[in-house]
Amino acid sequence: MGANISGKYNLGVLDLVPRLNGATAEQALQQSVTLAQHAEEWGYSRYWTSEHHDMDELASASPEVLLAHIGARTNTIQLGSGAVLLPHYSPLKVAESFRLLAALYPGRIELGLGRAPGGGPHATMALSGNYLQHVSKLPESLAALTELLEDRYTYEEHPVTARPIPALPLSLWMLGTNVKSAEFAARFGMGYVFGQFMSDADGTEAVRRYREGFIPSANRKEPEVMVAVGVLCAETQEEALSWSHEMAERRKAGGKEHSPQSDIANTSIRTNDDTADANGNEVQRHHAGTPAQVWNQLQQVCHRLDTDRLLVVTTGPDYERRLASYKLLANA
Repeated sequence: MGANISGKYNLGVLDLVPRLNGATAEQALQQSVTLAQHAEEWGYSRYWTSEHHDMDELASASPEVLLAHIGARTNTIQLGSGAVLLPHYSPLKVAESFRLLAALYPGRIELGLGRAPGGGPHATMALSGNYLQHVSKLPESLAALTELLEDRYTYEEHPVTARPIPALPLSLWMLGTNVKSAEFAARFGMGYVFGQFMSDADGTEAVRRYREGFIPSANRKEPEVMVAVGVLCAETQEEALSWSHEMAERRKAGGKEHSPQSDIANTSIRTNDDTADANGNEVQRHHAGTPAQVWNQLQQVCHRLDTDRLLVVTTGPDYERRLASYKLLANA
């Protein structure tokens, strides 16, 4: 679907489930429920949540568990993972878990996959052992998962079915920040989500390679692109920049400015977070300002990547202002 710059955008939420201002895990999770409910009310089309391991500032290690909880407390909004880190897991187990969700919430489940470790080296080894070895086998895992979701998988020439089989199939996506993930999405006929809020590239090459290499699958006949963007909206530009500065100072005071875990959690709330890609093109990871200013920036992103689908990442500075930012963006 191409970008409709003057029309309506397909807006979604990507929630890292941050523990803000000393919140407990229980409080952070309840705030995620609140965010999903409000997002549904404000017209957001989807709520996705992430997978991270042994990160003190994040409270979502199991997307499928949180999505089951949120599904029971919402009615229509699409529910997805951004992302299940497939190298850690058996494709059969992933297919079973998300087919169960799809049977519980018909037509609402989207399975987003990723290839990052999702945590530090010790947590990664504790979770699944030799991660690099698992990543090297990702093409085989992706092939097995797609075969399971299309009911054509065999093990030692014996059919194996991922049950339960939902009446409506789930939607399959690949998330990434580079050409490699785009090529995987194209090869297996998945949708592709470019993680602009985490990337030093502008996404044009990855999206081009995805569209040019796309092979239709049983459940997706045409390539589909989303872009995940960091956003912070406020009533005034001064207020938005003040919030961004407040979060940057808070993070710096906590001594986390060089922590890889903190880097992932806080990518979308850096100030002056512009860089350049390998071709010298300006890359803006984080968009802060009034709704009109932010929408102007997001329209440029959508035009560049020829899409009208956005996943919005807003991680702070506190839960009240996070909600306000999402509401302002939707109302704009």
